[in-house]
Amino acid sequence: MQKRLVLSVLLASALVLLAVSAPATASRTRWRAANESELRRIIPARASVLAENIETEFRTASGVTDGKDRFIAGVVMITAGYSAEGKYSHFFITQAPLSIGNTLLHSGEYVLGSQRTSTDVIRVSFYRASNGEMLGDVDARINRKSSAVRSLLIMPPVGGKALIQIGRFTFEYRLAE
Repeated sequence: MQKRLVLSVLLASALVLLAVSAPATASRTRWRAANESELRRIIPARASVLAENIETEFRTASGVTDGKDRFIAGVVMITAGYSAEGKYSHFFITQAPLSIGNTLLHSGEYVLGSQRTSTDVIRVSFYRASNGEMLGDVDARINRKSSAVRSLLIMPPVGGKALIQIGRFTFEYRLAE
Protein backbone atom coordinates (compact mmCIF):
# COMPACT_ATOMS: atom_id res chain seq x y z
CA MET A 1 0.00 0.00 0.00
CA GLN A 2 2.80 2.40 0.88
CA LYS A 3 4.56 1.59 -2.42
CA ARG A 4 1.43 2.57 -4.33
CA LEU A 5 1.23 5.86 -2.49
CA VAL A 6 4.88 6.66 -3.27
CA LEU A 7 4.37 5.73 -6.93
CA SER A 8 1.22 7.85 -7.11
CA VAL A 9 3.03 10.85 -5.62
CA LEU A 10 5.96 10.40 -8.03
CA LEU A 11 3.63 10.10 -11.01
CA ALA A 12 1.64 13.16 -9.95
CA SER A 13 4.88 15.14 -9.49
CA ALA A 14 6.10 14.11 -12.94
CA LEU A 15 2.80 15.17 -14.52
CA VAL A 16 2.92 18.55 -12.77
CA LEU A 17 6.50 19.10 -13.99
CA LEU A 18 5.50 18.17 -17.51
CA ALA A 19 2.50 20.49 -17.47
CA VAL A 20 4.57 23.39 -16.15
CA SER A 21 7.43 22.94 -18.63
CA ALA A 22 5.28 22.33 -21.72
CA PRO A 23 4.14 25.96 -22.21
CA ALA A 24 7.73 27.21 -21.86
CA THR A 25 8.91 24.74 -24.47
CA ALA A 26 6.02 25.55 -26.80
CA SER A 27 6.69 29.31 -26.61
CA ARG A 28 10.36 28.86 -27.45
CA THR A 29 10.81 28.95 -31.19
CA ARG A 30 13.71 27.18 -32.80
CA TRP A 31 14.94 29.03 -35.86
CA ARG A 32 16.79 27.22 -38.65
CA ALA A 33 18.27 27.98 -42.06
CA ALA A 34 15.58 28.26 -44.73
CA ASN A 35 15.89 25.84 -47.64
CA GLU A 36 15.88 26.85 -51.31
CA SER A 37 12.16 26.26 -51.90
CA GLU A 38 11.25 28.29 -48.81
CA LEU A 39 13.51 31.13 -49.94
CA ARG A 40 11.96 31.04 -53.43
CA ARG A 41 8.54 31.66 -51.81
CA ILE A 42 9.72 34.73 -49.90
CA ILE A 43 12.45 36.33 -52.06
CA PRO A 44 11.00 38.32 -54.96
CA ALA A 45 12.55 38.11 -58.44
CA ARG A 46 12.23 41.90 -58.47
CA ALA A 47 12.36 43.91 -55.25
CA SER A 48 10.08 46.89 -54.95
CA VAL A 49 12.40 49.72 -53.90
CA LEU A 50 11.00 53.25 -53.96
CA ALA A 51 9.19 53.42 -57.31
CA GLU A 52 11.39 50.83 -59.03
CA ASN A 53 11.35 47.05 -59.30
CA ILE A 54 14.98 45.99 -59.02
CA GLU A 55 16.10 42.53 -60.10
CA THR A 56 17.48 40.28 -57.35
CA GLU A 57 20.27 37.70 -57.61
CA PHE A 58 18.61 34.60 -56.13
CA ARG A 59 21.84 32.60 -55.88
CA THR A 60 22.90 35.07 -53.13
CA ALA A 61 19.69 34.59 -51.12
CA SER A 62 19.98 33.64 -47.48
CA GLY A 63 17.43 33.34 -44.73
CA VAL A 64 16.12 31.66 -41.63
CA THR A 65 12.67 30.49 -40.59
CA ASP A 66 10.95 29.55 -37.38
CA GLY A 67 9.14 26.77 -39.29
CA LYS A 68 5.83 28.56 -38.69
CA ASP A 69 5.86 30.69 -41.86
CA ARG A 70 7.97 33.50 -40.38
CA PHE A 71 11.20 34.41 -42.14
CA ILE A 72 14.19 36.69 -41.91
CA ALA A 73 15.72 36.73 -45.38
CA GLY A 74 17.72 38.79 -47.81
CA VAL A 75 19.27 38.87 -51.25
CA VAL A 76 21.67 40.97 -53.31
CA MET A 77 19.99 43.39 -55.73
CA ILE A 78 21.31 44.11 -59.23
CA THR A 79 21.20 47.90 -58.98
CA ALA A 80 23.11 48.90 -62.15
CA GLY A 81 21.04 51.47 -64.01
CA TYR A 82 18.67 52.13 -61.09
CA SER A 83 18.57 55.09 -58.71
CA ALA A 84 19.57 52.63 -55.95
CA GLU A 85 23.00 52.09 -57.56
CA GLY A 86 25.73 52.91 -55.06
CA LYS A 87 23.30 53.51 -52.20
CA TYR A 88 21.62 50.12 -51.63
CA SER A 89 23.01 46.65 -52.21
CA HIS A 90 20.71 44.17 -50.46
CA PHE A 91 16.97 43.63 -50.15
CA PHE A 92 15.97 42.44 -46.67
CA ILE A 93 12.68 41.03 -45.35
CA THR A 94 11.83 40.33 -41.74
CA GLN A 95 8.60 38.84 -40.44
CA ALA A 96 9.73 39.14 -36.83
CA PRO A 97 10.78 42.37 -35.11
CA LEU A 98 14.57 42.69 -34.94
CA SER A 99 16.97 44.82 -32.96
CA ILE A 100 20.17 45.63 -34.84
CA GLY A 101 22.49 47.95 -32.96
CA ASN A 102 20.24 50.81 -31.83
CA THR A 103 17.76 50.20 -34.67
CA LEU A 104 14.45 48.38 -34.32
CA LEU A 105 13.16 46.83 -37.53
CA HIS A 106 9.49 45.85 -37.43
CA SER A 107 8.10 43.20 -39.77
CA GLY A 108 8.54 44.55 -43.28
CA GLU A 109 10.79 45.11 -46.28
CA TYR A 110 14.06 47.00 -46.13
CA VAL A 111 17.14 47.75 -48.20
CA LEU A 112 20.70 47.78 -46.90
CA GLY A 113 23.66 49.78 -48.01
CA SER A 114 27.23 49.75 -46.73
CA GLN A 115 30.28 51.94 -46.67
CA ARG A 116 33.80 51.07 -45.53
CA THR A 117 34.85 53.18 -42.54
CA SER A 118 38.22 51.47 -41.89
CA THR A 119 40.17 48.40 -42.92
CA ASP A 120 38.26 46.24 -40.44
CA VAL A 121 34.82 47.93 -40.38
CA ILE A 122 31.95 48.73 -42.72
CA ARG A 123 28.91 50.73 -41.68
CA VAL A 124 25.70 48.97 -42.74
CA SER A 125 22.70 51.30 -43.09
CA PHE A 126 19.04 50.28 -43.06
CA TYR A 127 16.35 51.97 -45.12
CA ARG A 128 12.64 51.36 -45.57
CA ALA A 129 12.26 49.82 -49.05
CA SER A 130 9.00 51.62 -49.84
CA ASN A 131 10.26 55.18 -49.37
CA GLY A 132 14.03 55.08 -48.71
CA GLU A 133 13.67 56.45 -45.18
CA MET A 134 16.95 55.97 -43.28
CA LEU A 135 16.25 53.99 -40.10
CA GLY A 136 19.69 53.46 -38.61
CA ASP A 137 23.05 51.82 -39.04
CA VAL A 138 25.45 49.42 -37.38
CA ASP A 139 29.18 48.80 -37.64
CA ALA A 140 30.02 45.38 -39.07
CA ARG A 141 33.45 44.02 -38.26
CA ILE A 142 35.68 41.55 -40.10
CA ASN A 143 34.82 37.98 -39.18
CA ARG A 144 38.08 36.72 -37.69
CA LYS A 145 36.61 33.25 -36.99
CA SER A 146 36.32 32.42 -40.68
CA SER A 147 37.96 33.50 -43.91
CA ALA A 148 34.82 32.73 -45.93
CA VAL A 149 33.43 35.60 -47.99
CA ARG A 150 29.65 35.53 -48.46
CA SER A 151 27.44 37.87 -50.46
CA LEU A 152 24.94 37.47 -47.63
CA LEU A 153 24.59 34.98 -44.81
CA ILE A 154 21.81 35.22 -42.24
CA MET A 155 22.45 32.85 -39.35
CA PRO A 156 19.61 31.42 -37.22
CA PRO A 157 19.15 33.03 -33.83
CA VAL A 158 20.06 30.95 -30.81
CA GLY A 159 18.87 32.31 -27.51
CA GLY A 160 17.35 35.23 -29.41
CA LYS A 161 20.53 36.54 -31.05
CA ALA A 162 22.56 35.78 -34.19
CA LEU A 163 24.85 37.19 -36.86
CA ILE A 164 24.44 38.50 -40.38
CA GLN A 165 27.47 38.38 -42.67
CA ILE A 166 28.01 40.63 -45.69
CA GLY A 167 31.25 39.91 -47.51
CA ARG A 168 33.79 39.27 -44.73
CA PHE A 169 31.97 41.48 -42.20
CA THR A 170 29.46 40.47 -39.51
CA PHE A 171 27.05 42.23 -37.21
CA GLU A 172 24.68 40.95 -34.56
CA TYR A 173 20.92 41.00 -34.61
CA ARG A 174 18.45 40.08 -31.89
CA LEU A 175 14.84 39.00 -31.99
CA ALA A 176 12.87 41.84 -30.42
CA GLU A 177 9.79 39.90 -29.36
